[in-house]
Amino acid sequence: MPTLTINGQQHDVNVPERMPLLWALRDVVNLPGTKFGCGMGLCGACTVHLDGQATRSCITPISAAQGRDITTIEALAEDATGQRVQQAWLDLGVAQCGYCQSGQIMSATALLKKTPDPSDEQIVEGMSGNLCRCGTYQRIQQAIHRAAGHEEEQA
Repeated sequence: MPTLTINGQQHDVNVPERMPLLWALRDVVNLPGTKFGCGMGLCGACTVHLDGQATRSCITPISAAQGRDITTIEALAEDATGQRVQQAWLDLGVAQCGYCQSGQIMSATALLKKTPDPSDEQIVEGMSGNLCRCGTYQRIQQAIHRAAGHEEEQA
């Protein structure tokens, strides 16, 4: 039986090791904040952190997640960078429909942990692959700048 370390806690999951991590998180461990989008790793709605790196959980098999630290959106309230990102999202009203936002926030948090003061180009590169049907990309970029500790002037 595979054992996963999710948000600092060990979970034995009685599932096939080829099962995508997304379904173990949502259906077995009951952490529904990670969303299903495309199922092919293209949209970013399912983003989690594996050992701090933004990873698409819909295409990551359980076998690839064993022995690694998995962090989901549910744990970001306990993380200083995650708190800043979430607060910036709220302050700027980033979300419209909100469906992609957990993946966006997970990617933004991983970006800021790797690059604490990103340029616009680094933000675009770091957030590539996270799609937002509502088109809130400018607010996402502003929120990342805010979470980094500086404001981006609005055009």
